Amino acid sequence: MLERIHLEILTAIKEHGTLTKAADSLHLSQSALSHSIKKLEGQIGTSIWKKDGRNLRLTTAGERVQTLANRVLPQFSHTELLLNQIAKGEAGALRIGMECHPCYQWLLRVIQPYLEEWPDIDMDVKQAFQFGALGALLSYEIDVLITPDPLYKPTIEYIPVFDYEHRLVVCESHTLSTQAFVTPNQLAQEVLFSYPVEPERLDVFSQFLSPAKCTVKKHKYIETTEIMLQMVAAGRGVCALPGWLVDEYAKSMPIKSIRFGQDGIKKQIFVGIRKDEQQISYLQDFIAQASKTR
Repeated sequence: MLERIHLEILTAIKEHGTLTKAADSLHLSQSALSHSIKKLEGQIGTSIWKKDGRNLRLTTAGERVQTLANRVLPQFSHTELLLNQIAKGEAGALRIGMECHPCYQWLLRVIQPYLEEWPDIDMDVKQAFQFGALGALLSYEIDVLITPDPLYKPTIEYIPVFDYEHRLVVCESHTLSTQAFVTPNQLAQEVLFSYPVEPERLDVFSQFLSPAKCTVKKHKYIETTEIMLQMVAAGRGVCALPGWLVDEYAKSMPIKSIRFGQDGIKKQIFVGIRKDEQQISYLQDFIAQASKTR
């Protein structure tokens, strides 16, 4: 019945559209490719693709197989990579996905001693994720997920590595700068800078403003932490960031952080990994290093 080659063929057809290009990408002859699919069609009793001019179009059955391929082929590739590394005596590779914009500087402090401890580890940090890196972890595109907002799945383990407080950031001359905490209605006339993330996924909205049925005068997106804080320091608006990060920048910038409400917004940073890889030594050491780094 279904074999890995069938999944690879349909993925190639989906990507390239024609039999010739699909065969070339897989280093197969067109006849071998066609024979493999015809054999599968005979076994399952339905067609996998249909001709659409010069192109091939997957049928409903073909789409189902291709959906399976999207899930399974990355796992094949990941396992083969691990096996190849074991055979060569190599430690492995660590691909880190970031769902935490301001955590990059913290991650640098984690990585430096970690790489000294694991010189044979290949590492890559993917910052393309605003949200949605869980899908990349499930599909084996990354090996570690750094997030303050875990979405729990049966196959994923989240380990909290440190606690922090989410705080409002204002310039030193701001009228709020002398207050111990801020209330939601006090932000009604403020310009709020944030990373380019939907408001409902921002803690300042979901845990502070929205429950009080309040909002800000204007909400503007800025991609980089440094520019955001420069704008705040210039009195152009306010922002919300982890307290530990603001404390670092406050040493050289005229900014101050203030608690959200009397109780504040308490948060944690989590490291997410696949449960079937919990015993991999270099993953365990990465989590241990992350847990002791502030």
